[in-house]
Order: sequence, then C-alpha cells, then structure tokens
Amino acid sequence: MTVTGYLADFSLPELFQLLEQGNKTGLLTICTLADTTAVDRYNHHIWLSQGQIVAAGNSLDHQGLMRLIAQRGWMGDRAASRLAQSCPVNTPLGLCLKNQGVINVEQLKLLFYTQVMRQVCALFALPDGWFQFDPKAPLPVAEMTGLIATATDVTLSGLRALKDWAALDEKLPAPSSALVSVVEGKPNLRLNPNEWQVWEFTNGTMALRDVAQHLNLSVAKTQQIAFRLIVTGLAEEMPLMEAPPPSTFDLLEADPEPHTIPSYAPVAAGVGAPPVSQSFLQNLVGFLKGKM
Repeated sequence: MTVTGYLADFSLPELFQLLEQGNKTGLLTICTLADTTAVDRYNHHIWLSQGQIVAAGNSLDHQGLMRLIAQRGWMGDRAASRLAQSCPVNTPLGLCLKNQGVINVEQLKLLFYTQVMRQVCALFALPDGWFQFDPKAPLPVAEMTGLIATATDVTLSGLRALKDWAALDEKLPAPSSALVSVVEGKPNLRLNPNEWQVWEFTNGTMALRDVAQHLNLSVAKTQQIAFRLIVTGLAEEMPLMEAPPPSTFDLLEADPEPHTIPSYAPVAAGVGAPPVSQSFLQNLVGFLKGKM
C-alpha cells in the first residue's frame, strides 16, 4: 500500500527508522514545498531494499548513475549505455562495470557516496516536504552501484552534518525529559565521543538539561544528540515528573519549634484574651497531628 504524508508531521529520520524497522522495499519520493509554484518544486527519489538504501536520484529516467560516471570522465554516456545493455539481468550497473574492469572499487565507493550519501543527507535540512512511499516500485538496476547503506547509517551521517536544525526543532526531546535505553548492552553503532557520553545517561534518571550541564555541552546540542539516539532506535524519551511544591502540612511539619502549647497569665474580667500568634497555630496543628 502506498503511504503519503508531510515531513512537518513525520520527519525524514523518523520515516527512515520506520522503513528500516519494517524491512521495506520500494521507492520513497520526496517533493520539496519551498514554493507553491510547480516550477520550483523538486522531486528526490530514494530506493530501498529490505530497509537499506540502494540508490538515489532526482529523476526517474534511470540515467543518473551513467551521468555521474560521464561527469567524472571515466566513460562517455553512450559507452556506458552500451555496456549496461550487456550486463546480466538484475545486476546493478556499478557492479557490472567493476566486474568488466571499467571502474575500480574506490571509484565505485565514490559514486555511491556522491549519489546516495551526499544527496540524501542534504534532505534532512528541508523545512517541509511531501513524501510518498511506493512498495510496488521496481528496483532500478541502472541506478544502482551494488553498494548499500542502512537507513540508520545515513540518518546518523546526515544529522551529524546538519547545521540548521530549524526543520527538526519541534521533534527534539524536551530539556526536562530523560533518555532510557531500549537495547541490551552497548550499541553496535559507531557513535562519536559526544554521543557515547550522552548514551551513558540513558537510565531515565537525569533530565537532558542536567546532562548538558554535567557534560559541559549546550542544552540544544544535547537535545540534538538525544534525537539521534532516538531515531536510530537506541533510546526513547521519558518525561520526568517534577517535584510538586511543598504543601501547607509539609511546611508545618518542618517547623523547628517544639510542639507545645504556650501558657498565658490570667487576665482580668472584661479584658480580651491575648491575640493568638501564627506560631501558636502552627504548634497547635503539630500537636494535634502528634496525638492522632
């Protein structure tokens, strides 16, 4: 079933997490909404296989990988097209060219980085966009290098490089919330030093603002790191209950004065009783509580 929505409601990191956890195969299309005119809208296509990203491009003509090869000067479009026709069925073009000795392993890695990592990571900064996931779309072997990257790895790379977090600001965990681990033992992901430091506090007992102070990090940066741990499936946000203000009885119980009733000297007839002091009332309440 085709799934559609808006990035303002369901961010790209959250979407990648869902697709990876569901081992989804298909085509994810993202249309930018920076302008209301159709001319200024751009489509970005990301192909996934079993929850892993295998290719990306800005068109559906299946010529993007060959254009990248031509831009690098490794082979002309026509030559690449002829070789593509001779590749075995369902064999990724990049892998076919490597097997024929046209490109080497390092060139293949560079193609994948340029086509997938660079293009997809740039999408995390989109302020909004419309997305559609089509699970019936076939995988484009002519656009595939044969290399793959997990959605989690792409998400980590993209969020680490993100400079402007405005598009994801509302998705960040609250400074008053804590993190709780959802994995057993230590993560298998390659976390950076700051991520490891924040990970050590995924026990649900310390608010993120206190973690930031303890680690000498800004609260905003700590929230961003926490978000990365959340969307990569390592932790969950857990709101902390703030201590309620002390009640009247709590204050009375904290009264350091002894719970005794002060004595007063007799007064002459017609003379009013001495005023009852606030301290007396507090001591009285404490005395009565002690008798109960």
